[in-house]
Amino acid sequence: MQEKEIIVISLGGAMVVPDMPNPEFILAFKNIILNWVEKGKKFVIIVGGGKTCRRYNEALKKVIDPSDDDLDWMGIYSTRLNAQLVRLSFNGKASSEVITDPMLINSFNDNIIIGGGYKPGFSTDMGAVLIADQLKAKKVINISNVDYVYDSDPKLNPNAVKFENITWDKYRTYITSEWKPGLSTPFDPIASKKAEEEGIEVAFISGKDLLSLENYLEGKPFIGTTIKN
Repeated sequence: MQEKEIIVISLGGAMVVPDMPNPEFILAFKNIILNWVEKGKKFVIIVGGGKTCRRYNEALKKVIDPSDDDLDWMGIYSTRLNAQLVRLSFNGKASSEVITDPMLINSFNDNIIIGGGYKPGFSTDMGAVLIADQLKAKKVINISNVDYVYDSDPKLNPNAVKFENITWDKYRTYITSEWKPGLSTPFDPIASKKAEEEGIEVAFISGKDLLSLENYLEGKPFIGTTIKN
C-alpha cells in the first residue's frame, strides 16, 4: 500500500489572527485541507504568532526590559494559542494535541497534525523545516499575508522587485543572517539556512488567494514565489 504524501505548511499567524481571529480564513483553509485529506494527503501545519505575538511582546516591553528568551517564550505561547484555535476548528479531525517539539513528529499518526512554537531561538518556520527534514519531505508551503517574495519591503519601496523563482543563496542576501524575536522576514534566516542545507523547497503563497494553494497542491502554476537550491 502506497504511503500518503505528507505536506508541511508554515501557516502565518497574520492569516489566523490578522487583528482579531479570522474565522472566514480558517474555515476556507480547513475545507481545502479536508478535501485534500480525502484525496489521500497528510498535513503537518505549524502555526505562527503574528500580531498576537507582537502585541504581547510590546506589552511586556512596557512592564520590564525583557531578554530575547523572554520575548521568544511570549511568542512561543502565542503561536500555541493560535495553533489551538486552528486545531479545534478541525472539530476532531486533527491531532488531539498541538505538537510543540518537532523532534517528536514521528510519534503522531494523524492525517492532520497541528503544531506551534518550540523553544527560544526557533521560529515556527524553523519548526516546519525541522519537521520536513524528519519526515524526509522536500517541500514546505509558507502561507502568509504577502503575495511574493521581494528584494525589499514593498510597503516601504514602491519599486521593490518581486521574484517568482529565486535560489536560497540569493534570497539569503536580502535578509539578515540572525534570528531576533519578532523578526519580520518572508522566511526566517536560520530556517532558510537549514532549508538550503537540506535541499528543501519552500513555496510562498498568499493566504488571501487560497486558489493559489489549490493550484500548488494540484501541481499547477500558482501566484507566489518558489525558493530552492
